[in-house]
Amino acid sequence: MRFVLNGKRAEVDAPPLKRLLDVLREDCGLAGTREGCGEGECGACTVLLDGAPVNSCLVPLAHVRGRKVTTIEGLRSRVPEALAREGGTQCGICTPGVVMAASALGPKPDAARVREALAGNLCRCTGYAGIVRALAGPRAAPRPRVRAAGAAIVPKRKATGSPRTPRRGQPVRRG
Repeated sequence: MRFVLNGKRAEVDAPPLKRLLDVLREDCGLAGTREGCGEGECGACTVLLDGAPVNSCLVPLAHVRGRKVTTIEGLRSRVPEALAREGGTQCGICTPGVVMAASALGPKPDAARVREALAGNLCRCTGYAGIVRALAGPRAAPRPRVRAAGAAIVPKRKATGSPRTPRRGQPVRRG
């Protein structure tokens, strides 16, 4: 089977129904594309097929004949650095798939577009805020405020001019 892999011609002798994911990992030696679920649900195996993100666990090798396949190894992008800087990576299983899906977004997408593009990429570690910040900018998903360990957290009270509401079990003074 002949196709273009990461900008270079490739020829692989494998069964036509073998999953593209397995061909990339086993026959081409490219381990960056990860298998998560094997059912097209998690997005960890995302690659670009003619520039569009696809789940390589669902694509038989026969479908890539004469087409362009781009894996994480062949992608030139600053997305991985942005993800690391903004806390968008933790265990790393989903990261290659997220980077590949994000690469199809183009420059400066808004938060809604990022969330839509990454709807097929499951991440169990980050909660997505860091990923959205990395791709759409810091205003898209502000960083949570973190307090130092042991610091007292005192809630702010609103100045309403009315008497303080008594706590449960306290007598109410009227007068």
